Amino acid sequence: MIKDKVVIITGASSGIGEATARMLASRGAKVVLGARREDRLQQIAQDIRASGGAVVWRTLDVTRQEDNDRLVELAKAEFGRVDVTFLNAGLMPVSPLSAMKTHEWQQMVDVNITGVLNGVAAVLPSFVAQKSGQVIATSSVAGLKAYPGCAVYGGSKWFVRNFMEVLRMESAMEGTNIRTTTVYPAAINTELLGSISDASTLGAMQGLYQTYGISPERIASAVAFAIDQPEDTAVSELTVGPANQPW
Repeated sequence: MIKDKVVIITGASSGIGEATARMLASRGAKVVLGARREDRLQQIAQDIRASGGAVVWRTLDVTRQEDNDRLVELAKAEFGRVDVTFLNAGLMPVSPLSAMKTHEWQQMVDVNITGVLNGVAAVLPSFVAQKSGQVIATSSVAGLKAYPGCAVYGGSKWFVRNFMEVLRMESAMEGTNIRTTTVYPAAINTELLGSISDASTLGAMQGLYQTYGISPERIASAVAFAIDQPEDTAVSELTVGPANQPW
């Protein structure tokens, strides 16, 4: 059941994170939002409260362990516990390796990999102690198949796939009852394309998204489905995209 579950959401100021926050709150979850943009978090929280939902927020840089720790502390202080963490923050400045955008490579490693590690490290002691909890992470179809231009981005999302599978296996071995779900979105109409600085890659991606892009609410529905399963049932992987997608 979603109702009354305490759910942390990173990358919550737009796109998939925002859509998920609004959907879960409308179904009775107590949502704890983290992202970089304070103004957007304030507005989303205001809208959720106006609709009768329960929400708290704080600014978050997922690359800083202390920020992740404080978000968990906020959830516990306001709502008494954490039931689910949705590690959704991510960057996608894709480009050919020959473009040598090494600064962007490092940004993707910091946010897409270190951000996930920090999020899990912040909540894992609580989940182990209470012998329950759910970790949901956003990977990508680029974490399932290699695509030109996506070497570093795809590599970061392959990491998420492997990390989440090992977390699931270790939880089963240790009897901590931690459920894991990895989401593999295809082309989702969010702000991710805005981070692409390589002109040729941006043009190709814009065409792809115009043809095949779907709304972030589709991913939010998949996340809600995973959370809503009985506590002894885990949905470990969800690939979400248009039915006519070519990849």
